[in-house]
Amino acid sequence: MSTTSTAPVFAALGDPHRQQLLLMLARGGAASASALAPSLPMSRQAVDRHLRVLSGAGLLEPRRSGREVLYAVRRAELDRSAEWLRELADGWDRRLAAVKAAAETPGED
Repeated sequence: MSTTSTAPVFAALGDPHRQQLLLMLARGGAASASALAPSLPMSRQAVDRHLRVLSGAGLLEPRRSGREVLYAVRRAELDRSAEWLRELADGWDRRLAAVKAAAETPGED
């Protein structure tokens, strides 16, 4: 996975309010900005803006329901980003194992 494809996700998740919104939706299911706003220290308009950023990054799926838009978590995008992080961590683990092996190998005099 390339960094370009994960960049919007990590940029969107860089804000603690968006992290909180994503967690609320993951735990409680689809909801509108109006339903989420009372639980947060911000206006409904601010919640709506944050939801649109998360949606633009591919983390939420908006669906119109009457006059409101319900947002649901798109697990596929989260899974792709998590896989990218796993690949990154695996690379570091391999490098650290190689350093450890080199440090533990007796040197030749």
